[in-house]
Amino acid sequence: MECYLDNAATTCCRKEVVEIMNQVMLCDYGNPSSLHKKGMDAEAYIKQGKEQIAKVLKVKEKELYFTSGGTEADNLAIIGAALANKRNGNHLITSVIEHPAVLEAMDYLKEQGVEITYLPVNKMGCIESDQLRKALREDTILVSIMHTNNEIGSIQPIAELGEIIKEYNPSILFHVDAVQGFGKSKIYPKKMNIDLLSVSGHKIHGPKGSGFLYISEKTKVKPLLFGGGQQLGIRPGTENVPAIAGLMVAVTQIYQDMDTCLNNLRFLKERLATGLLEIEQVFLNGYDPQNDAVHILSVSILGIRSEVLLHALEERGIYVSSGSACASNKPAHSKTLKALGLPKDLLESTLRFSFSVFTKQEDIDYTLQVMKELVPSLRRFTRV
Repeated sequence: MECYLDNAATTCCRKEVVEIMNQVMLCDYGNPSSLHKKGMDAEAYIKQGKEQIAKVLKVKEKELYFTSGGTEADNLAIIGAALANKRNGNHLITSVIEHPAVLEAMDYLKEQGVEITYLPVNKMGCIESDQLRKALREDTILVSIMHTNNEIGSIQPIAELGEIIKEYNPSILFHVDAVQGFGKSKIYPKKMNIDLLSVSGHKIHGPKGSGFLYISEKTKVKPLLFGGGQQLGIRPGTENVPAIAGLMVAVTQIYQDMDTCLNNLRFLKERLATGLLEIEQVFLNGYDPQNDAVHILSVSILGIRSEVLLHALEERGIYVSSGSACASNKPAHSKTLKALGLPKDLLESTLRFSFSVFTKQEDIDYTLQVMKELVPSLRRFTRV
């Protein structure tokens, strides 16, 4: 049996996504900037994609810019906004548990002389509103906070944080990395005081290399790339029409019958969490059924290194992660787990299970069966 439980790293493409991408690559392959019919046919996918996404987010089509994914969207939002608004101040705020796409963009700006404040999180992986209030300053120009943490699934109080920011100073920009939250929570930028929103396609059964950045119409952002002036010059370069078409279908599909899908994911997560807690010395990180992501479960198994258990599960056809896939090439303890205050023995013994709309109850039950067999056995023959 094959059981894929690493959907926070990436998801399989829906058949409908593959079909429309094939249609674009094989038939409607014109350059969308060309003036002939082939070009206009390709451009139609871009217009339709903006229409569909704008409808979901309840924003204007002109506020959407297609990117190569979440990393580019984060970089364009943070660096682009910092450069465009530097006359207003030199201070940015983020949290200690952001994705590397955000933290490394902040590091780059720090090298350019920008001052960065990193907000701590509580034991559940959430930012306390008072911490944000204390960090805001007259020279603050941007706050960047992720919607859903990619390692433990904690969900930040985005609407509350957005209100705090705008009450302090309406000119301060609010960027939200929604790569893990989009499609698993209902996000409406204008209601939540979000000025910039980053989304990736491959987390919602779309193609890798697809994503978009929402930029509210009054927000100034300097481009990071320069070229033919596509997308109003904010993100130039010939548009990746097959990826945009695939992203459009993925977004449309993920929002169909969304409440039912989310309820099913919650049921599966609770089933796995309850079963794992029956195993001795198993701990759940950031686990809060009332306010965490329905698709991510972080588990520490005392006495077994995460890599050992990961590969033992792989041999049984179960695929999980030992942390963020984007940081897997940098062997170090997770900054997110350290921020929660986990001791070293648990830092080295943590796995992430993550689900999608295609995850079934049989996957969860099989995983529990294997875990209850493997953990006692591995504890007898391994040492942390």
